[in-house]
Amino acid sequence: MMSVKRILIIRLGALGDFIQSFYPFAAIRQYYPNAEITLLTSASFVDLAKRSPWFDRVIVDDKPSWFNIAGLIRLVKKLRGYDYIFDLQTSRRSTRYFRFAGQRQGSAIAKTASHRHDNEERNRLHTFDRQKDQLSKVGITDYPELDLSWFLSEMIDFSIDRPYVVLVPGCSARRMEKRWPIQYYGEIANICLEKGLVPIIAGGKEEKEISRQILQLCPKAMNLIGKTSLFQLGHLMKNAQFSLGNDTGPMHIAALVGGCSVVLFSSSSNPALTAPRGKHVKILYEADLRNLSVKKVAQELNWVH
Repeated sequence: MMSVKRILIIRLGALGDFIQSFYPFAAIRQYYPNAEITLLTSASFVDLAKRSPWFDRVIVDDKPSWFNIAGLIRLVKKLRGYDYIFDLQTSRRSTRYFRFAGQRQGSAIAKTASHRHDNEERNRLHTFDRQKDQLSKVGITDYPELDLSWFLSEMIDFSIDRPYVVLVPGCSARRMEKRWPIQYYGEIANICLEKGLVPIIAGGKEEKEISRQILQLCPKAMNLIGKTSLFQLGHLMKNAQFSLGNDTGPMHIAALVGGCSVVLFSSSSNPALTAPRGKHVKILYEADLRNLSVKKVAQELNWVH
């Protein structure tokens, strides 16, 4: 490949998608150790990306409307001036971004890309396998072990002297069918207490109502909803007996840090394509999560501790 001095990586998406690009990020950095690598990402991932060891610069995608001429002009300026572009998002929007960049040298699904990812099976591949296949067309096949010391350096200060578990009962409010019933989480929390495990409820601040309902069912649960950063959550999950949650971003953190976890999937998403991957990850699938019994989940939790 031609000499590459300035690289742009495009990766937007949800938290789980972003985390599943950690290995590709590390592989690109290893392949181009002396290049200046810039990441274009969503505003919510800027801090995460800046703390990581893979990027020299992080810039924000403001996602301007296609009718916002001034916004599009600003976007085009951000996309220009690179020797090579890796579009790891490979969406309709990011494909337009690749074209706006005016650069043919790149890895993308755009027809103009020099290393086009044209595998007809790409949409049937798990996110990680798809990205791995995409990068192989560039010659990137070596994936280093991740050094996550930067991710695990922020501990949370809370007083607890017993083994604990992390419950992640939330997920996107637009995808309620991905949520195991809150009542079931309350029952699981009480089962954990009976076994001498402290149940900790974790998630974003927008899920406070969920925690309130679980606490009504299990008053002795510890509520950390909205009280942890992603880095603190990683440390919490790494040291938990297990984490239990829906198909949502934080469960990818549990897999990333090597914690034991059980992830619940409904028919609204395909675990073969998007499930967290890790040595200690167990996937439970039920088309309608209301039909996934507390008894069955409790049996699976015996598998992880």
